[in-house]
Amino acid sequence: MPSLSKVLADNNAYKWAYLPVALFVGGTSGIGRGTAQAFAKATKGNAHIIICGRDRSAAESLIASFPKPTSQDAKHEFIQCDVTRMKNVQAATSSLLSRLPKLNYLVITCGFMAFRGRDETEEGIDTKLAVHYYGRWKFINDLSPLLQKAKESGEDSKVLTVLGAGMGGKVDVDDLGLKKNFSVTAAGLQAPSYNDIMIKSLAKRYPGIAFVHTTPGVVRTSIFQQSHWALRPINPVLTVLFYPFSRSASECGENMLWSLLQSEAGANRRNEKGDDIGDSRYYGSEEIEAKLWEHTEEEMKRALAS
Repeated sequence: MPSLSKVLADNNAYKWAYLPVALFVGGTSGIGRGTAQAFAKATKGNAHIIICGRDRSAAESLIASFPKPTSQDAKHEFIQCDVTRMKNVQAATSSLLSRLPKLNYLVITCGFMAFRGRDETEEGIDTKLAVHYYGRWKFINDLSPLLQKAKESGEDSKVLTVLGAGMGGKVDVDDLGLKKNFSVTAAGLQAPSYNDIMIKSLAKRYPGIAFVHTTPGVVRTSIFQQSHWALRPINPVLTVLFYPFSRSASECGENMLWSLLQSEAGANRRNEKGDDIGDSRYYGSEEIEAKLWEHTEEEMKRALAS
């Protein structure tokens, strides 16, 4: 378990012989914001940083906090996307594919919390699962050509999905997507397992790229405030209750960045401090990996045609 001082030292000592390109999906708040700030600090602003989310004003305020770059090629920008809709994700990735020469880092931290039943979008996907799995899969799969270009240039090519590595449960292969037996508990257990399985599948399809799934631990964010209306009033209470056991989004962001930078090519699963957890509580198999991939491709086709 690396100490926070080591994490900070390693992040700030990391050197790039090129101008890195990094995309932060869900980067306007919480863990995503903290990770983007840590990356901007580590690069001294000398990077092409893209913040993706729904809130332009929050993104602009985040970008304004970044160190001023010395490189004329550095660029900090915002791209808007509501990841609950796969059509929105496709529009965002199509735009990026048309204008980016490469992508070194793809960080996905978007979160959604609601204690209600299945809540389908017009595309037929539950909103919670859209944010925590399907949208993530689509971002990564769509942008894989840009990640490949970075790898072929001998540069870092890494993906980080922050959700709950090792925090899932047994996968119900007869109800992928939870259309038959949805519950908040089931969704909360299936999405982390889907992410665990996703990075294993991606690592096999795109060798040479690092795919990292982490669990952030208890972090002081406004996720309750930004989720279902019924949860918003309790956000201050929960913040006080969990304060002794939680950490700030900026500290978490440093740990998440450390996990990303220190991970090698292949599938990596790490805990909130950055420790490699190997295959602990991994609920996948080659058969399940194949079934989930096939299911996801079918869901994407159906959603985009809806």
